[in-house]
Amino acid sequence: MDMQSAAEQADGILDSVIREISPVIRWTHGPTTTGSCEVTRRRTVMTIVSSERRGNLLGVVDRQWRKDGYVIDAVNDSAEFPAIYAKTKEGFRVTLRVGGEGQVFFQVDSPCVKYSEVADSASKPNTPSYEGMENIPRPNIHSDFWSATKV
Repeated sequence: MDMQSAAEQADGILDSVIREISPVIRWTHGPTTTGSCEVTRRRTVMTIVSSERRGNLLGVVDRQWRKDGYVIDAVNDSAEFPAIYAKTKEGFRVTLRVGGEGQVFFQVDSPCVKYSEVADSASKPNTPSYEGMENIPRPNIHSDFWSATKV
């Protein structure tokens, strides 16, 4: 496998888990980074996920990753910055973490593979792209479910 194939597989992993989240979350691409033999793909969630709903989101993702056969390496059950870290059978590391102001991030890191150029992701975000901007803004899309402050 080369880095382009690994990037495509990472996109598939991200597409798969995001597709299982209901109601739909809105997302955009985070930066793709490469090293000498690995590639990282990222997705940034633009839906406002309230602190009251973070557990719901983490639960959905945890169940989906286990169903897909991923091994959960660690769970950070912090109320403010929860996260899930897992590994696929093929050695890809997958992460869901909540950062500042509740921004949710997905990340997939490939194992070491054969060096190659890596094209931009073919997956289409369901929010505007923030290409060319230095930083992706904080979550700014309201969801009646995910943004709810009363459960």
